[in-house]
Amino acid sequence: MKIKILGGHGGQAKGYFTTSFLIDDKLLIDAGAVAGALTVEQQAKIENILISHCHLDHTKDLAFLCDNCFGLRPKPFQVYTHETVKRMIKTHLLNDIIWPDFTVLPSPERPTIFLNAITDEVSFDLGGYRVTPVKVRHPFDAMGFIIEHQGSAVVFTLDTGPTDRIWEVAKSVPNLKAIFTEVSFPNSLASVANVSDHHTPDSISRELAKMPEKIPVILTHLKPNYRNEILRELALVGEERIMVLQHDGEVFNY
Repeated sequence: MKIKILGGHGGQAKGYFTTSFLIDDKLLIDAGAVAGALTVEQQAKIENILISHCHLDHTKDLAFLCDNCFGLRPKPFQVYTHETVKRMIKTHLLNDIIWPDFTVLPSPERPTIFLNAITDEVSFDLGGYRVTPVKVRHPFDAMGFIIEHQGSAVVFTLDTGPTDRIWEVAKSVPNLKAIFTEVSFPNSLASVANVSDHHTPDSISRELAKMPEKIPVILTHLKPNYRNEILRELALVGEERIMVLQHDGEVFNY
């Protein structure tokens, strides 16, 4: 699997894009940066989209992706997410108020995007990728994903605070190559991280004990305004298997 981090930050500013992972140029996980990071031609080649939860930094570019690729594709983008998130996208984003409802445009029979509901811990095949969604600790039925393809597996928690079940499931997955998870706030904002279900360097250092052993951990979702402080605190954790996203656009191969 070739994993390109189109956007890997917990906020947007010049040089920092919100969450989108692109696997093998065709499977998108979250839509925080896909329209801003890819050409229209590259966007149109995406086949399937996994959405972890409804927050704007993970969903906003669904609007621009549809607008850019309207009428350019022979079939709709297929989006897979929890029923709660599906409902919120329809109610609050593609609602003909904030943005046109591309689930019925250009016609109900040939929409630009189709929203599919998936169930926690029910694995399914998606264009040759085995996807296992697992709930994590974050609002509104947020899920992470375990992706398996051609003998390799990768965990994406997306946004989460301290959680348990995804690590239990991941320990049973063969050929696990990497874990992509998050750290959003410095330790001084632990109270904010707790109420918003995010990690700090201290909490992620404790979370490591729950994860499958010896698997590289790549940290994303750093808030741009606290990035330097978070990096200093992560350096004190002293865990060699931790890596931090250096910049959006980085590519990992497994």
